[in-house]
Amino acid sequence: MTADRDNCQPHPPRVLFFSQRNLYEREVWRASFLEFERILQQIDSVDVVAPRRKSWYRNGKRLALRLGERFKTPIDPGVESVQLDKDYDIFFVVCEKASELLHVNAVKGWKDRCKTSICLLTEFWINQMTGHKSCLEVLTQFDHVLFMFNTNEPFMSYVRGTGRYMAAGIDAIRFCPYPNPPERSIDVLSIGRRSEKTHQALLKLAAEKGIFYIHDTIDSLAAYDISQHRRQMADMLKRTRYFLVNPGKIDNPAETGGQVEFGYRYFEGAAPGTIMVGEIPRNREFPKIFNWNDVVVQMPYDSEDIGQVMKELDRQPERQANMRRNNVTQVLLHHDWAHRWETVLSLAEIPPLPALSERKQRLTELAALVQENYRQPQRVAAC
Repeated sequence: MTADRDNCQPHPPRVLFFSQRNLYEREVWRASFLEFERILQQIDSVDVVAPRRKSWYRNGKRLALRLGERFKTPIDPGVESVQLDKDYDIFFVVCEKASELLHVNAVKGWKDRCKTSICLLTEFWINQMTGHKSCLEVLTQFDHVLFMFNTNEPFMSYVRGTGRYMAAGIDAIRFCPYPNPPERSIDVLSIGRRSEKTHQALLKLAAEKGIFYIHDTIDSLAAYDISQHRRQMADMLKRTRYFLVNPGKIDNPAETGGQVEFGYRYFEGAAPGTIMVGEIPRNREFPKIFNWNDVVVQMPYDSEDIGQVMKELDRQPERQANMRRNNVTQVLLHHDWAHRWETVLSLAEIPPLPALSERKQRLTELAALVQENYRQPQRVAAC
């Protein structure tokens, strides 16, 4: 077992965190939860168990998933086993795909060694349920299941204890542009999935009007270093005026089956104070989480009107300032990973450690600084 300790807590480890970091590739979309893992080790007393692949993992995972389409019994996909030798208050697992649930049984004895078990399942599409029988059977072993997707009722039959929605979070301190806000020199930033029509409209604006438009130019999910990728993303967003956002996999309705979900992108846009432009997710949780005014400027997916939207907003500097200020402060006060960890602790019925309170105090101080001294240098694009 790897027991990484990145905190100064004078407290014996009370949390066992199951990390998938040695099992998956360097996909950039893993960055948010490596971020969560890092912060968790700073605000609580944590041991991290991060098993590795066996030599036959690739073929073993393929076979385990194929059998799991028909049978409920989870099969070892080829993950090195870990035997626990101490007790913990919480066994905490983050699974970003249903297939990763098969990895959990590599940790031997967690049911006996951990008082409370909690699994955070971050992405799943209801129309895929029938093909993951053995994966979902693993959920029945947990005391609590947190779903990061709002359409979760069909999963409740797999939950032995409690099940509830929990939104994504972010390192709000890293993404906050304060205390030294840089100039917003990037006119438009687009990351990940995009509308080709909107993209072409922005390329035309870049060529004809000279706006600075940054977008992905490679078709790959791998990063040289995920932590460096995350830091660069935060640095770019703090320098961005307009940030394109849309619900998860909006361009792939065959996979989503009409299920409307939102993940990290809206938090990544709000935390550094960008003006988010795009589709507002039409589901029950989005207005509860982003419950302040003017969070996103609505623009239909596949719209070619991005230039007109920007031009109109550039005529409203006071509105922009309010949007940026509200986005930054609300994330600092409510949507840092520390706030999500409070939810986990409440389920386990154990009190927070002082480091969590110290981080929340820092978040509150930054929010006050933003409210009192907000001044974002603005550069009007030539739209």
